Amino acid sequence: MKIKNLFASAGLAFFLVAPAFAQKGELSTAKSSFDTYDGLRATNNAALVKQSLTKAKAAIDKAAVHEKTSALPETYALKAAIYAHSAMQDSVESTSAPLFTAAEEALVKGKELDVKKENEKYLSSAESALAQSKLNFGVSYYKANKFDDAYKAFDYSQKYAKGDTSAIYFAGISAGAAKNYPAAIEQYKKLLATNFSEKDKIYLDLSSLYLSVKDTVNAMNIAAEAVQKYPADAELRKREIEVSLQSGKVDQVLSKILSAIEKDPKNKTLYYYAGITYSQIADGFTPKISKTKDATALAALHKEKESNFVKAADMFKKAVEIDPAYFDAILNLGYVTLNPAIDTYNAAQQLPATKQKEYDAALAKSKTQFEAARPYLEKATEVQPNNVDAWSNLKTYYIGTQNTAKANEVQKKIDELSKK
Repeated sequence: MKIKNLFASAGLAFFLVAPAFAQKGELSTAKSSFDTYDGLRATNNAALVKQSLTKAKAAIDKAAVHEKTSALPETYALKAAIYAHSAMQDSVESTSAPLFTAAEEALVKGKELDVKKENEKYLSSAESALAQSKLNFGVSYYKANKFDDAYKAFDYSQKYAKGDTSAIYFAGISAGAAKNYPAAIEQYKKLLATNFSEKDKIYLDLSSLYLSVKDTVNAMNIAAEAVQKYPADAELRKREIEVSLQSGKVDQVLSKILSAIEKDPKNKTLYYYAGITYSQIADGFTPKISKTKDATALAALHKEKESNFVKAADMFKKAVEIDPAYFDAILNLGYVTLNPAIDTYNAAQQLPATKQKEYDAALAKSKTQFEAARPYLEKATEVQPNNVDAWSNLKTYYIGTQNTAKANEVQKKIDELSKK
């Protein structure tokens, strides 16, 4: 009798604990199904991937509400991972968002409870999926021209993917496109502190962003820092010159370049940069000239402009002496020699019909100036025969010398190159 009662009690005990084992089974199913899903992600079998994740979610939902498993660190970690990946796999924002929120809540609790660090694999997987989910939506927003939403998504993804250069870069681009320049500046500044592979481009963009908010001090500082780190980068050197002109510090930059030439007189790029600087100074007189009416003041401005073009030409010539095939220097030498001829020619066209003598003299002067530029213009097309800029400059020469047939011939060449 006692034996029967004992067996009856044991049977009752077994019956009572069976539900707990069942819920442990759901937790185990959730884990194994998620692991299967994780392993299948690299394959092209979308059906099996979805099936495994769906099975994992159904199992974790049951384990998460049962009193025996709901408070386990493993349950929260698995729920965070499963829901995060479900959110990542869902491209519809309205259905992905609740999954994302649930994953975040489970992640917070999972980290809090996982004092023994036994579930880091799943917690880490959850963070990666949450970051990727935001990246995915960021790309979608950007393609839809929703730049502010894209910026917010890319920025949020960094919460779970700290130091991710792609997320930082895309956040910066999106913020800039949204005209949220302060946010873009912060993103690009963060990028400079990473191992991003194209920091030279970031320096270029960052200097532009500072100019967009009229912060010429930081624009100048970042341009100078860029040139110091990438001294051979022509675009960065040009940007430093441009910023120096806008910030009224061109003398400082020019002094630095000329000082460098004294120390390294055989460096062709330094002469080139000096030429670019003088050329930019000369171009800076154009807006002033267009607004000036006083004849004496106008003549003084033209003289200053031409003087700087002459200085620029001297520098480009020295660069070409060192390297006769230095295309950029040859191209710019043609430009700075051609520009005064264009100014003289245009001024002649403005003269009234009553000043025929002055017109003829100005036209003769411009022709001499045009001829001085011709060797450099032709040389540029020889060094790089497929360069549209070189041919465009040569076309300008033919227009200035009133050789319409040659100008039309060069235009055909430009049209052919533009189709390539």
